[in-house]
Amino acid sequence: MELLQLQYFLAVARLEHVTEAARSLHVTQSSLSKTIQRLEEDLGVPLFDRIGRKLRLNEFGSRFLRRAERALFELEQGKQELSDLASPEHGTLELAVTTASTLPNILREFRKKRPYIQFHVQMLTTQEMVTLLHRGEVDFCLSSPPIRGDDIECQIVFLDPILVAVPIGHRLADRRSVSLTELRDEGFVGVKKGYGTRDLVDSLCKSVGFVPKYVYEGDEPARLSALVEAEIGIAFLPSTARNSREHIKYLQVENHELVREIALLWHRSRYTSRAALEFREVVVEYFGAISK
Repeated sequence: MELLQLQYFLAVARLEHVTEAARSLHVTQSSLSKTIQRLEEDLGVPLFDRIGRKLRLNEFGSRFLRRAERALFELEQGKQELSDLASPEHGTLELAVTTASTLPNILREFRKKRPYIQFHVQMLTTQEMVTLLHRGEVDFCLSSPPIRGDDIECQIVFLDPILVAVPIGHRLADRRSVSLTELRDEGFVGVKKGYGTRDLVDSLCKSVGFVPKYVYEGDEPARLSALVEAEIGIAFLPSTARNSREHIKYLQVENHELVREIALLWHRSRYTSRAALEFREVVVEYFGAISK
């Protein structure tokens, strides 16, 4: 059995489509199909049910997938550990976030300590983050809500109040607080379903008898302030996203504790480099400072 066979098998198992898997691996479909066929011959069982060009894992394939993922995961961790030992001042941190408002300040602080470490940051939904965490493909995730699992370490680093953001000319702009029921007829701008803050807010509004009417739904939380400022709609924004330069008024929510938990997450078995350990310290120190 060859390492390449396992890598090709994982790609096909995750995408369940030969054409898409071949494209992601930058190989021809025929080469990919032959490699999978040789793997099945080596194992003595079929791993997929074939429906045209689509492949679906059968019971043999599902069981083998767990073992193959674990084997390749351990090899990748060994590779990272050796790289860290050989060149501890260089490397790349793989990061994923569902909440990005605090990330620039955190990265700025870390760069002061580790100027030669590079970053690769992905903005993800909660479910996308769960997938990457279980695969061990990221060093750390900064997430709201927290994610818990047998193979996931979860450290709550901050309790972040969620505020109602309204433009300066809005009817509520002279208020310091507002009840949720007063927002029943408002138009909202927000992120799409699947992001932690959106799901939390929708659930709370539903509990008091209404579903927020969204006039804009997107994937970029940072854009929401500009939309509120332009009077497109109002928004539920975490306090950490507040910007004093904006022409926006932030109101507290009355009679409800509307707070999101921000958590730092990592895979228990993923190799933790010295740079990654220092990054974790910077995150905890940063949130500790703004909590005071």
